[in-house]
Amino acid sequence: MSSPRHYVPEIRRFLVSVLYHEARNKGVPMTRLVNELLENALAESIGWQRATEALKAAETLRPAKQGR
Repeated sequence: MSSPRHYVPEIRRFLVSVLYHEARNKGVPMTRLVNELLENALAESIGWQRATEALKAAETLRPAKQGR
């Protein structure tokens, strides 16, 4: 089995249970709920700003795709 390319944090079992029940109550997939919660909590943070800058820098280093 290959190792993941990105860090995958382990989430406490209780929190997974909370997310499961909340997502079910709202009628949305857990992943959508988690994404919304994290985006709302982190949108104006230093981490968000640094990740945005890193993404922009990586995009400028990527070669442009050529048309077919």
